[in-house]
Amino acid sequence: MKKGDYLIERGKICKEIAFINKGSFRTYYMNDKAEEITACFRTEMSIVSSYRSFVLQEPSSLSIKALEDSELIVINYENLQNLYARSMAWLNIGRLIAEMEYMNMEEYASVLNNESAKDKYLRLLKEQGEVIQKTTVESIASYLGVTRRTLSRIRQEIST
Repeated sequence: MKKGDYLIERGKICKEIAFINKGSFRTYYMNDKAEEITACFRTEMSIVSSYRSFVLQEPSSLSIKALEDSELIVINYENLQNLYARSMAWLNIGRLIAEMEYMNMEEYASVLNNESAKDKYLRLLKEQGEVIQKTTVESIASYLGVTRRTLSRIRQEIST
């Protein structure tokens, strides 16, 4: 995929799940004020999809956009269902992926509710620092749940 391409756009049914071999992606949704809110960043060696849309085959509430030129290993819904039907090993792989995604989501919810904006930014730097160079300040601020101004203040505080 090229930088700026969408893996999935809001309102469309997600037909694929992908392993990121190279590159990074931003997952976001629109809030009630029609503002883009970054839900997560996905980088190399991780899986990316609009999971609810993929599993239920219903329109996605999320958009997933490439932050840079990326290489993906992709499987579509029908082929994955065929693998599940034929192989217990693939059923186990699917279960493990679902469990990992649930744990990621639970950790993110805990971070949002229990860490300060500064701590969240420091965590992002430590765990996915490469993303900061590839996305906008607005995307990072929305991911952290702060304004752009607050993010600038945090960055200044950290650099001193």
